[in-house]
Amino acid sequence: MRRFLLTSLALMPLLAACASSTNLAGQPPRVIFFGEEGTSLDDAAKAVIADAANLAKANPLAPVRVLGFADPEGSVAYNRALSRARAENVAEALREDGVPAGRIIVGARGPVPFEAIALESRRVEIRVGL
Repeated sequence: MRRFLLTSLALMPLLAACASSTNLAGQPPRVIFFGEEGTSLDDAAKAVIADAANLAKANPLAPVRVLGFADPEGSVAYNRALSRARAENVAEALREDGVPAGRIIVGARGPVPFEAIALESRRVEIRVGL
C-alpha cells in the first residue's frame, strides 16, 4: 500500500500536466495573417507566435498543430506549396521560441474558398492541445 501511495504521488505532476493540456481544447487558435503570396513573419506574427510558444511551454504534454491556408487565386499546387511554406515558417519560429520540434505537427490545407475576404484565407492557425 505504501509503495502504491508513493508511486501515485510521483505521478501527480504528470497527471496535472495531462489534465491541463486537455483543457486547452476550448482555446481559440492563434492566427497569423499573411499578405498575398506572403510567407514572411512580421512583428505582429512574431508576437502571436511568442504567445503560442508560451502557452505550449506552460503545457509540456500538449501537441502544437500548425496549419497553413491560402486563398483560391492561382493553381491548387501553388497554393498548397504556399500554405506549407507559411506553416513551416511559423513552425520554425515556434522551435526558435523553445517549443520542441517533436511536439509540432505541421499541415497545409492549401486553397480554401473565399470566406469573407481573401485576407482571412491567407493565414496560419496555431492550436495548442487537442
